Amino acid sequence: MTAPYTGRCQCGQVRYEIRAEPLTVYACHCRECQRQSASAFGMSMPVPRAAVILLQGTPKQWSRTSDSGREVVCFFCGECGTRLFHNPTRNPQITNIKPGTLDDTRELRAVGNLWIRSAQPWIHCSEETLNYQGQPTPEEYSQLLDKFSLQMPVREE
Repeated sequence: MTAPYTGRCQCGQVRYEIRAEPLTVYACHCRECQRQSASAFGMSMPVPRAAVILLQGTPKQWSRTSDSGREVVCFFCGECGTRLFHNPTRNPQITNIKPGTLDDTRELRAVGNLWIRSAQPWIHCSEETLNYQGQPTPEEYSQLLDKFSLQMPVREE
């Protein structure tokens, strides 16, 4: 996968493009991510906020407090309800794309698992991924970025 990336909601009313490479990809097992995804975990793909371009439609938004106590602004399609991305207030340069909304997900590889203390009991995290009991510290988050950068293809200029 290489930029640009495109994605959309289920009904197609909101479409977006990402004009930069992802910083990392991880799964979050906190209760809020389980609830918003209606599944065992939610996936996130942080990208530079300035690289996210809306191509069609305007997502609705609402704010919530994360398990770590931080405010997160959530964007979703007002028609079908698909969660598209989050803007964490702690880092205004980053948008966390919900990568299941990408048009091409074949090469997505999560390098880490967050909040595994809240994971469903049948989930078993690979020893090959970085696994954190809760919210990673800044140093641990840097490890997620580093591990992801190692799996990105090398581009020839």
